Amino acid sequence: MAEFGIQLPVQAQSTMFVEPWETRAGPVELAAVARAADRLGYTYVACCDHVAIPRRLAGPMGATWYDPVSTLGYLAALTTRTRLLSHVAVAPLRHPLLSAKQYATLDLLSGGRLVLGVGAGHVQEEFETLGVEFHRRGEILTETIAALRVALTDEYPEHAGPRFPFRDLAVSPRPVQAPPPIWVGGSSPAAVRRAAAHAEGWLSQGDTLETLPAQLGLIRSVREREGREGPFAVNAIVPPVYVGEPGWEIGRRSVSGKAEELAELLRRYVAVGVTHVQLRPRSRDAEEYLAQLELIAQDVLPLV
Repeated sequence: MAEFGIQLPVQAQSTMFVEPWETRAGPVELAAVARAADRLGYTYVACCDHVAIPRRLAGPMGATWYDPVSTLGYLAALTTRTRLLSHVAVAPLRHPLLSAKQYATLDLLSGGRLVLGVGAGHVQEEFETLGVEFHRRGEILTETIAALRVALTDEYPEHAGPRFPFRDLAVSPRPVQAPPPIWVGGSSPAAVRRAAAHAEGWLSQGDTLETLPAQLGLIRSVREREGREGPFAVNAIVPPVYVGEPGWEIGRRSVSGKAEELAELLRRYVAVGVTHVQLRPRSRDAEEYLAQLELIAQDVLPLV
């Protein structure tokens, strides 16, 4: 049975998906959305990550990207059930002991609700400014995942990797989950293979119903070759949705219609093997966003 979550509005303001009202919103609206998602039974709320945006990308990407640890920690205190997903933390930008400390604390404070989504990143200037080798970010991410897993599992981790040799250093407080699930984001072949070989889940990025089957086939083959067993999460992002007739232009990349029509779209994702579906309602203001979030939960998802 599939589960459903949301990428939080407001916290990431790329022009590719931000609604105009989000640029005028802030913590109050974020809190209202998180509380609503918690009340309505959404599996997770997610927060993106960028440290700084170079001027050349500030147009399409926007400059506003909330910090995921701070944001999810704030929302942890306002929710009780919904899981807290970093989608995705650009893990190579930070030493894994630092990330382990932050996310272990978040998992503890939230009562074990963290899902640690990590990715390689793509903004070269971020890496250069923070002193990290951009062209080796995939390799660094793989080593970081291994180091994170050790540090989130053992209080005195002994990681013998060449890049992150640490031992006899206590990492505490300890997370409730030991370790929290790690999901890897990205849709390049390298990212998909990394998720299959080293993580408990995959966060697809930009995949469609037509491309997902091949990606899932790659995941199955890698997991079989690596001898990895057990549950594996597959998270897909569906086009932005609007329940009913919007009465305003929502754009060609969005989907609107009756509850059954939208449920049929979601069923198609589940049919190809998606376990977690990420939703983004279209809206003109925070009130409409919350209303759409409720319509999706009450009218659409029960049909899936």
